[in-house]
Amino acid sequence: MSLPYFPGCTLKVDAKHFEDSAMKVMEILDEPLQEMKDWICCGTVFSMTSDDLMLQLASIRNLLRAEEQDIKELIVLCSMCYNTLKRAEKFITEDEENLRKVNDVMYKEDIEFHGLVEVKHLLSILKERITFNKIEEKTQKPLKDFKLGAYYGCLLLRPEDMAIDTFEDPDIIENLLKSTGADTIKFPYRLECCGAYQTVNNKDVTISRTYEIINSARKSGCEALVTSCPLCAFNLDQRQKQTAEAYLDFKKMPIFYFTELLSIALGSGWDKSWEKLHYVDPEPILKEKNLI
Repeated sequence: MSLPYFPGCTLKVDAKHFEDSAMKVMEILDEPLQEMKDWICCGTVFSMTSDDLMLQLASIRNLLRAEEQDIKELIVLCSMCYNTLKRAEKFITEDEENLRKVNDVMYKEDIEFHGLVEVKHLLSILKERITFNKIEEKTQKPLKDFKLGAYYGCLLLRPEDMAIDTFEDPDIIENLLKSTGADTIKFPYRLECCGAYQTVNNKDVTISRTYEIINSARKSGCEALVTSCPLCAFNLDQRQKQTAEAYLDFKKMPIFYFTELLSIALGSGWDKSWEKLHYVDPEPILKEKNLI
């Protein structure tokens, strides 16, 4: 039986390797992903104004379409999409007045939404449904002697009631990586913001954050970082070019989606097309570790 999932926009373009590797991994784990029909952009950022109903509607419309497709549990890969959709879910399921207002707005479309869809991140599915023990059993190419740092950023853990793991000291990504044989290192900046959308009009902020985060990881012994957020991946990977220009002591570091490394460990391998979607070429470190 397939698991319905919401891809979001970036996974169809700049983070295509995230989607491709996730699809491969879930096939191997006998829980294939099936893209939901008629999805639209999640809205990207959840409105910080609780009474601004219109800014919630993009996310809510996706949940409505999932409900129309009889989807009870919607899987999300992108951390930003997860956070935006999960907060929309809570917006309507925890306040009957909000649900009534949503249905009033969409009344002319002859639609009624019941708020029956639960949003789940793929990491939670791997932990709770697949289990890390099963992933360890299915690992064919262990990531042994590969020192990896899990970078959570903001959106998997904040606000606290959205968190997929312990708010202040998560280890869900570390435990996933350990199940594949990797060595994991908790470094000081693993929960810090990457600079997010400052990358659009204030690049100096994200360049500074990239320097601080990657330096923190390197000083702690990490050889690469692992994330689940396309925006974090962009800031920490693509911004390394400008970071190296701004900080002469900066050394570049590969950035992976957790599903890329799972694909290698579970035997589906490394797709050569993924390399071009990375700014820092990950293949040298993968060859050094005899993983490709």
